[in-house]
Amino acid sequence: MMASPYNRAVYDAEPQLRRPLLFLRGMFSDIRSSRELAWILLMRNLRSQYRKSILGYVWAVLPTLVTTLIWVFLNQANVMNVGETDIPYPVYVLVGTMLWQGFVDALNSPLRQVTASASILTKINFPREALILAGLGETLFNFGIRLVLVLLLFVILRIPIPSSIVMAPIGFFALLGFGTTIGIFMIPIGILYSDIERAMVLLTSLWFFVTPVVYPSPTTWPASLLANLNPVSSLLVTSRELMTTGNLSQVLDFSVVTILTAILLFMSWVVYKLAIPHITSRLMAR
Repeated sequence: MMASPYNRAVYDAEPQLRRPLLFLRGMFSDIRSSRELAWILLMRNLRSQYRKSILGYVWAVLPTLVTTLIWVFLNQANVMNVGETDIPYPVYVLVGTMLWQGFVDALNSPLRQVTASASILTKINFPREALILAGLGETLFNFGIRLVLVLLLFVILRIPIPSSIVMAPIGFFALLGFGTTIGIFMIPIGILYSDIERAMVLLTSLWFFVTPVVYPSPTTWPASLLANLNPVSSLLVTSRELMTTGNLSQVLDFSVVTILTAILLFMSWVVYKLAIPHITSRLMAR
């Protein structure tokens, strides 16, 4: 009988970093070998996500639209004065909310994917990167639906689209990459303690209000200090500017955060790779 490529999980007690070059080769090899499984998991997740839904893929954009309408109403009713924006405020909020939702999806996806697969982690040996890739694919899919909606509104409302929009994917991937990086770092603790997942909901709710999603970047202290210390600010602001005006105001901050994101993303991958065998052992002991 032919052996299955994904057998029962077996873990080596030898420290993986004892041979770092072999460890690194294994990491990139697992990425290549996990692509097919990641695609299968992605298709399964997308089908199950909207299987019993009447509205279907509308749910991918509905939270963004509702949030936009609420903030537009608050601004027009003078409940909140958000200040002047370079583009019509409804568009400003819609683009900001779309970007923010993408960041939150990327932040929550790694832990959600691994938690949902906890039962098979203890039974089947497969490249664990497939879970992260499947979650990232789902995030990109939902983000793409929202992006198409925004671009359609640009056309309908005859909002000028700058040539800099061709560079916007750089901002998108930096923003989603930063969210994914934090999400991967949270996996080792989050998969063992459900408090982390609940805390992330509270954290992102507070994080929203210190990020210029629905208002321009503050210029007065102490709000300006919070915005400058918030790495999401430059990523989101630059992505929105690339999409709407082409006038970039935070190029240096964006560049620094993007470079740090690339470094931290690799580090989070290493931590994930090292932690998964120990996490699985803990899960099997329960």
